[in-house]
Amino acid sequence: MAPYSHLFQPVQLRHKTLRNRVVFGAHTTNMAQDGLPGAAHCAYYLERALGGAAMIVVEPMPVHASAVLTRGNFRPASDEVIPHFRKLVEPCQRAGAVMIQQLYHVGAHGDQDNSWHAAWSPSGGVSYHDSDASHAMSESEIEEIIEGFVQAALRCRKAGFDGVEVWAAYHCLLDQFWTPFSNRRDDKWGGALENRTRFSREILHRIRRACGEHFIVGLSVNDEPGVEVALSRESMSEIIALHDAQGLMDYVTVGSGSYFDFSRLIPSFQEGELLGVDLAETLKGATPQALVTAESHIRTPDNANTVLGAGQADLVSIVRGQIADPHLVNKAAMGRGADIRGCLSCNQQCWGRRGRDYWISCLINPSVGREADWGGDRFTPVQTSKTVLVVGAGPAGLEVARVAAERGHRVTLAEAGPVAGGQFRLAGLQPRRAQILDLLSWYERQLSKLGVDQRFNTYLDADDIVAFGADEIILATGSLPTETGFQKALPHLTELPGLDCGHIWSAEDVLTKRARLGRQVIVLDEGGNWRGCGTAWYLAEAGHQVTLVSPDAMVGKELQRSSTDFALRRALAERDVRFIVDAAITSWTGQGAQILSLLTGRTETFAASDLIMATPNHADMSLRDALLSAGKTPHLIGDANAPRLAAQAIYEGHATGLKL
Repeated sequence: MAPYSHLFQPVQLRHKTLRNRVVFGAHTTNMAQDGLPGAAHCAYYLERALGGAAMIVVEPMPVHASAVLTRGNFRPASDEVIPHFRKLVEPCQRAGAVMIQQLYHVGAHGDQDNSWHAAWSPSGGVSYHDSDASHAMSESEIEEIIEGFVQAALRCRKAGFDGVEVWAAYHCLLDQFWTPFSNRRDDKWGGALENRTRFSREILHRIRRACGEHFIVGLSVNDEPGVEVALSRESMSEIIALHDAQGLMDYVTVGSGSYFDFSRLIPSFQEGELLGVDLAETLKGATPQALVTAESHIRTPDNANTVLGAGQADLVSIVRGQIADPHLVNKAAMGRGADIRGCLSCNQQCWGRRGRDYWISCLINPSVGREADWGGDRFTPVQTSKTVLVVGAGPAGLEVARVAAERGHRVTLAEAGPVAGGQFRLAGLQPRRAQILDLLSWYERQLSKLGVDQRFNTYLDADDIVAFGADEIILATGSLPTETGFQKALPHLTELPGLDCGHIWSAEDVLTKRARLGRQVIVLDEGGNWRGCGTAWYLAEAGHQVTLVSPDAMVGKELQRSSTDFALRRALAERDVRFIVDAAITSWTGQGAQILSLLTGRTETFAASDLIMATPNHADMSLRDALLSAGKTPHLIGDANAPRLAAQAIYEGHATGLKL
């Protein structure tokens, strides 16, 4: 406990004593089935309660039909949720967590394709979630929504929750009433501060009156200093001080970003850390009664302990950190900080899957969302230990070796190269992505502790593998660049004309420094993801003049789902990278490329010394086939199975390790 002395001090929150200062804050898991929490939900939250979180804020409950935002939202205005939530709440409370549910209404930003209900807002504002708009609420509709919050809170109390957190962040309905930009009303709900805060104050006051003194009421807000129309820190402080002076809430949570700026709402590795702390510190000075929770990009116990030690907040919310490692708190309490699997802030399987309306998971922890099926982020020892040979130490190989060893198998990991990581290590060399390298160091520590026999610079052919005599053979040998210049946009060209002119490289060639590049380079990015875009950033950072060509309509198309695309394009633009979209390369001369507009059919020649092809790799099946011919049936995982992204590789490693 000594390194985290501030983190593990209990604190009183109304009628409850929190066992430490770490909150697992509200976030949409999208796991509901037919609007009800089920086994996946219950197991997901229980794992974090067992992992030591002092308080869990369960994802937002829409309080009205007009508030529905995602397919996985809970049913609004229905008592049918009560017994289902009781199954979620009670086990978590027995595990020591105080249980809160967030209540929300997004106002103008509702998703009407999901809600099939017109969006309501103070003054008929536009949506920053999609292209829809809303209508200005009548007095009776305002009362209807206030009552919706109260009834939702009563359902939470009946389900056994210890309290509720009323959502006023991200320019949601409450924030829309507070903000002059979105509240143009001239009645008692608009104009002066007293009127603009009437809606939120009525909600909080009526919840307290309906639910009683032994019921926690929280409020969540956000900091958005880069958006001119958003509330300033000074204005937010005045608003929260008014609520605190009237004793309306027991705590206030401070996040960052909003619907005006999705990129800071769940900040990626491109953003600085501790984004909610500045406003949290400001509000702490303005709220003598309510506790203040700092949230947003507080990834680690070290981050959290520093914030608490500096007196910037009373509590800290670590969300993605506890998604990546649900036992983060307990590990920190036991002095096992080095065993914590650190979040990459990549957003690919949490925000990224949520952005596609799937249930969330985690790139580095595939047990997320599968706790009910896989038994949490824990392992049951096998009855019969096997010898397991894993060939290849990329992310798939590392994960299967770890899981198999955790379960009691005797594991040998053989890697042809000098270090672990494969292409994932190369990704960690791209700008601001060094957290990947931290993860690889974590794997090395875990495998050493588990007694895995790690052999580097060890190339194994089929005869070597057969001679090893393992009970189980895992091929995690990765994939290779095609080196043909084939592009999906030009399927009639099986090979790029001019391939024999040389100076054509893969992204892997660049990041391993095998490529000897001139100053002007062209990067063809077919994936719309970090493999091509991150390599272009890497080259621009190194001083190359980069032209980025994409067959998509925008650079970083696949990164939209993780809200990392805009910050990427801004970083590239700041380094004078030229974008050519809706385009393909028809030929290469060794001194330049002929680039085809897929829109007009016209071609133009662009000078360059080198061409980097970030196109799909291929999986070499020769080792598999040789083993099959020798009577051995290996398990294929990761890119050796089919070239994909790291999330699929780690998932297959974990799933295979559980089956052995």
